[in-house]
Order: sequence, then structure tokens, then C-alpha cells
Amino acid sequence: MLQSRTQASSSNGRAPDSKSGCWGFESLLACHFNPVQKEAHRMFKKIMDFFTDVKLELKKVVFPTKKEVIGSTWVVIVTVLIAAFFLGLVDTALGRLMTLAFR
Repeated sequence: MLQSRTQASSSNGRAPDSKSGCWGFESLLACHFNPVQKEAHRMFKKIMDFFTDVKLELKKVVFPTKKEVIGSTWVVIVTVLIAAFFLGLVDTALGRLMTLAFR
């Protein structure tokens, strides 16, 4: 049994060009994306999606007021001063202890 295969052709009997469907040809660059272009397009889309997600997440953020920032800053300053005083006392005590031990 003979199988018929339909191929496109132009009205004047010539083979179709790359703009008419690419039938009958292995591969024409005019018909297909270049793999490098396809990867670049995919990467660009990922980057755009990332920045869109960042923008959406930033809308959800509740930033502290000026009063809250000042209050938190004082807490940090006081905590650092207390830690510095404590470590200074420990350092002085251990220094004197070592002086007595190695006399």
C-alpha cells in the first residue's frame, strides 16, 4: 500500500520558504529559536520573576517607626555597655589572679 505524504507548496509549485510553515525542511533558523536565544529568554524571565516577587514581598514588610528605631537603638547601646563593663571586670579579676599566681 502506498502512503501519501502531504507537503506544503506555494501556488506556483515551488517549495515553501521559511515563512510558510517550514514543511519539507530539516531545520531553518528563521523557523526555530536559537538555543542560546531560548536560554537567554528563559534566564531573563527568571530574573524578571525574581524582581516581581521581591516587589510583592516588600509590600508586605512593616517598617518600624522612628520612635521604635530610637527605642531599639537605646536597648542595643545599654546592652553593649553592660557587656563591656562585665567583661572589663572579668578581665581585671583574671589579670590580678594571674599576677598573684606567677609572682
